Amino acid sequence: PAAPLLLLLPSLLLLLGRPLLGEPGQGADTWSRFARLPYPQDQLFLYDTFPDGFLWGAGSAAYQTEGGWRQGGKGPSVWDTFAHRPATPPGSAPPGPAGGDVASDSYNNLFRDAEGLRRLGVSHYRFSLAWARLLPNGTAPLNPAGLAHYRRLLGRLRELGIEPVVTLYHWDLPQGLQDAFGGWASPVLPQLFCDYAELCFRHFGGQVRYWLTMDNPYVVAWHGYGTGQLPPGVKGGPGLGYRVAHHLLQAHAKVWHLYNDHFRPTQRGKVSIALSSHWIKPQRMSEKNIKECQKSLDFVLGWFAKPIFIDGDYPESMRSNLSSILPEFSEVEKKYVKGTADFFALSFGATLSFQLLDSHMKFQQLESISLRQLLYWISSEYNNPQIFIVENSWFVSGSTKRDDAKYIYYLKKFIMETLKAIRYDGVNVFGYTVWSLLDGFEWHRGYSIRRGLFYVDFQSHDKKLMPKSSVLFYQKLIEKNGFPPLPENQPIEGIFPCGFAWGIVDNYIQVDTTPAQFLDSNVYVWDVHQTKKLIKVDGVFTSKRKHHCVDFAAIRLQISLLQAMHVTHFHFSLKWSLILPLGNLSLINHTLVHYYQCFASELLRVNITPVVALWQPMAENQELPVSLAKYGAWENPETVQAFAEYAKFCFTSLGDRVKFWITMNEPSVKNLTYTAGHNLLKAHAKAWHLYDKEFRRSQKGKISIALQADWVEPACPFSRNDQQVADRILEFDIGWLAEPIFGNGDYPQVMRAWLHRRNSVDLYNFHLPYFSEDEKKLIQGSFDFFALSHYTTTLVGWEKEDALKYDHYLEVQMINDITWLHSPSRAAVVPWGLRKLLKWVKSKYGDVPIYVMANGIDDDQNMGHDKLRVYYIQNYINEALKAYTLDNVNLQGYFVYSFNDKTAPKYGLYSYIANRYEPKPSMKHYREIIDNNGFPGPETPELICPEEIASCPECHFFRTRKSLLAFISFIFVAFIVTIFFITYYSKRVERRYK
Repeated sequence: PAAPLLLLLPSLLLLLGRPLLGEPGQGADTWSRFARLPYPQDQLFLYDTFPDGFLWGAGSAAYQTEGGWRQGGKGPSVWDTFAHRPATPPGSAPPGPAGGDVASDSYNNLFRDAEGLRRLGVSHYRFSLAWARLLPNGTAPLNPAGLAHYRRLLGRLRELGIEPVVTLYHWDLPQGLQDAFGGWASPVLPQLFCDYAELCFRHFGGQVRYWLTMDNPYVVAWHGYGTGQLPPGVKGGPGLGYRVAHHLLQAHAKVWHLYNDHFRPTQRGKVSIALSSHWIKPQRMSEKNIKECQKSLDFVLGWFAKPIFIDGDYPESMRSNLSSILPEFSEVEKKYVKGTADFFALSFGATLSFQLLDSHMKFQQLESISLRQLLYWISSEYNNPQIFIVENSWFVSGSTKRDDAKYIYYLKKFIMETLKAIRYDGVNVFGYTVWSLLDGFEWHRGYSIRRGLFYVDFQSHDKKLMPKSSVLFYQKLIEKNGFPPLPENQPIEGIFPCGFAWGIVDNYIQVDTTPAQFLDSNVYVWDVHQTKKLIKVDGVFTSKRKHHCVDFAAIRLQISLLQAMHVTHFHFSLKWSLILPLGNLSLINHTLVHYYQCFASELLRVNITPVVALWQPMAENQELPVSLAKYGAWENPETVQAFAEYAKFCFTSLGDRVKFWITMNEPSVKNLTYTAGHNLLKAHAKAWHLYDKEFRRSQKGKISIALQADWVEPACPFSRNDQQVADRILEFDIGWLAEPIFGNGDYPQVMRAWLHRRNSVDLYNFHLPYFSEDEKKLIQGSFDFFALSHYTTTLVGWEKEDALKYDHYLEVQMINDITWLHSPSRAAVVPWGLRKLLKWVKSKYGDVPIYVMANGIDDDQNMGHDKLRVYYIQNYINEALKAYTLDNVNLQGYFVYSFNDKTAPKYGLYSYIANRYEPKPSMKHYREIIDNNGFPGPETPELICPEEIASCPECHFFRTRKSLLAFISFIFVAFIVTIFFITYYSKRVERRYK
């Protein structure tokens, strides 16, 4: 059912507003358009490829990577001066002890960088020319060494077939121009920049098809001359910032016209300006907030984009708010600036977003990193231009070396959003540039972060490039030109076998033992004249009758809801703390036991198999009797024997009705000590053997333990270290309790080795107990099936990136793939994780029967948002079908979590509002899957299953005495026939005598 929806999605999205001819203000429709897109389909990862001829590249900037600040006759730039200042001004981050003096030393390692590009397989390389390397003072004379350096670089790129994308000015203004004229604050600078550009066009233009006049003029104007946060550090306030931006626009226009008039006819290149932007979203979807978002983009991106791409003038929102300090263009200047770009060069990422964006320019709205929505906004606002993404990525910590998982997943997100913008939204994007080729000096962040595909050890002498995991990711992406659909990502058709258990879970059923009115032996009189109420007659009683299951009204309601789902199994847990309040048989809650007996009987009556857990840990006292919880809980060995006695009582009381037992349901390893886990395993084994020896033959049931088992995936799929971490976490999370039971009777060797290492090296004292040989024999094999609860998948790595998500004990970093769907509680929706888990269980523990005892997701309680759960159930069950069909996993059942919102808020298939249960769309969808026994297709062979007959414990007497029943039936029929003949002949005789 989901597949046709996905096929229709591109056309559906295009119908919702494909940009045709943009104009100022039209981008304001972006926010409402994306709010209307189908959920969750629009947020799914798009497996598709980019258009043929799409450009893939990497970039760098001269001051960030070149180094050689005094080599080859280079003059100082404003960044050199800024980095060498003895003191750091308040409010500005120190650039580091050496700034960009050496950085990645690309000036002396030109062929090293080119080899990195060759390895990536890129089609283009964006780099900037150091103005002060070519013109040391900013004006003539030309520096021959600088000229030779860039000619060598261009020559090597030509040999490799890599297209150069050259930036004339990337923030490193020659200090001489700042000293002589005041830098960009002077109206002289546009002409001096034009002179410098002419030199570059003349010497390099024959080898360059794509030119960028300058990078991110917003940062230069606002933080270079307004706030003074960046070089040249002039704190001129907003007025100077806007005047500098005016000069930058004039300089860009001059250079574009220079190229257009004198160089384009022979060199046939294209010229643009690299504009950077953030993305902003409204705090609430209101017209006022959307206008503020539009204003935010006007003040950052539109400040430069509208004059160039629309009409030569600033956005109306700027002119109306800044009329006193915003310079004006004359009509002649407007015509001169308008249209001075051959494509829209966009920079989006960590340089501006969440870092250098002035907080006042957010206009009290929320910053976001949605590249797709920004691309759509640009397309709508600026007449659907050709867009070249000339800088994009995120960053990792400066301490991260080569397994840069966080960087990979941000890159994956941005590239996938670009693909959606092209395929779904009709945005005309023709190239993408990852930033950057190699680690370098990161401006105001110094060396505290890294953004390179290649790792550089800045302390080393030779500055070798070492490929990070992101190199392998980007390399494969370029080879495939995107994310082509893979067979394993496609849903399959097929059905599950006869007898497959389709179930639903409720942690604890709703227990209401309030006696029905029929059990009240008092006599009442209805006062029809005065109070209109029933009045009890003292001293008068009726005869009492026996309790019946129909007396419990709560049971009938729950059974009817379950019947409506068409499930075959219902899984719930008993409350040990309520059945045996003192933890032993000295006090038994017989009323509750009777309620459970009735509930199980009613389930069987409607042909639903009860699946009953003896114990499930909950917050309060771990759901143990108070007397046990008070004295150590599972730390206390006496709890083991207490559990065995409790299990025996349950088998005795409920075993004729329950044939599917769980000893412990989802014991949380995160909250277990090693001693508690040790005792818990022994308690499980004792209960299993008790059932096996004393009850199995007569009750003919099965019993096992249910473990929580979320999948763990290495964050960097190419990293051996990350794979080792993932293997370790799986053993600690699942193997800890599974290996003794389903494996060799002892804890995983990985656990023992790791704890031995931690205890010896780090002086910890984590003691993992040992089993005696008798205990190993007791525990090993104490199962009839492998029951697991699975909800999500986690990514793990070994590189420490985020201290808040780093586990020092296990030395593991939790990573988030931001392209995954997430629930409101931030649980990741990763259907393929279930299939991988089932395959892992099979490979580790053999062809054991497996039941997925709980699988579910939280969602917004608004019924319209139940679409996420519909998607979740659909796709997780389909992955389970793949495991059964394609991987030959012995899967015998699947249970959805959870039954209703009353007992598990936000997880239920039934909502509970105002004392009423209402089925959600996900319940109906699950019912449809159950009715179809999976996902049958046109070619799926029909499966004819024998109809199951409802079972009831009360019928046991008759089923075991069939011969006696047949004899009694014969006697009864013979008796009726005899009476008939006697009566018949008596009447005939009587008539004859008359």
